[in-house]
Amino acid sequence: MQNSDIDAGLTPPPLMPKVERQRLHDTVVEHIRRFIVEGVLEPGKKLNERELCETLGISRTPLREALKVLAAEGLIDIEPNRGASVSKMDEAELRETFELMSGLEAFSGELAAERMTAVELTEIKALHYAMLACRAQNDLAGYYSRNQAIHDKINEAARNSALRQTYIAVNRRLQALRFRSNFQIPKWDSAIHDHDEMLKALEARDGKRLSAILRQHLLDKRDAVLQVQSREDAAAAKLKA
Repeated sequence: MQNSDIDAGLTPPPLMPKVERQRLHDTVVEHIRRFIVEGVLEPGKKLNERELCETLGISRTPLREALKVLAAEGLIDIEPNRGASVSKMDEAELRETFELMSGLEAFSGELAAERMTAVELTEIKALHYAMLACRAQNDLAGYYSRNQAIHDKINEAARNSALRQTYIAVNRRLQALRFRSNFQIPKWDSAIHDHDEMLKALEARDGKRLSAILRQHLLDKRDAVLQVQSREDAAAAKLKA
């Protein structure tokens, strides 16, 4: 018993500094990711490390570690001697990535309608009504977070780990663009209608119907994003002229 007590006393202390550092790392990554998604940091924008450090209240070391993670996710471009900038997809890449995502979402819906539990369906309903409340208040950020939670839960309910990993990787690259697809009120309201239909299909366990809705929902987002990007590119070109 004494030996056991002695051994216990010699056990190294908990690795709290590493835990805290990991929390800081995750927090910095999440903050910058949100800045990108919500358009605070726009596509193509060169990042000012000093300003970001001041905004987040951190040193350059955790910032640079976070930027490496975001670069691996395809959200940040890092060029030697030129620093980091927010990634910007060209039209062809945007079209192809949304087409891929439409397929992933469609497959998720088909499987989820079959495999989703009653508890998961209840959670999605709650998110749906919270999302509608945000729309009524013109709270785009709140709407978007609940919107994405719904799509994420549908993907999780598909219970396919390979699909899950691919979905997460592709969706990270599209989150900022999906956010931008609701800048136009008619497009935003059209997305709300799609979500109403998604919920009906889930309640009916109609996988084919849900799959078709999700596929078109993503292709409509692609078209909305292309319209926004086209106008912005035209405005930028006009300023340069």
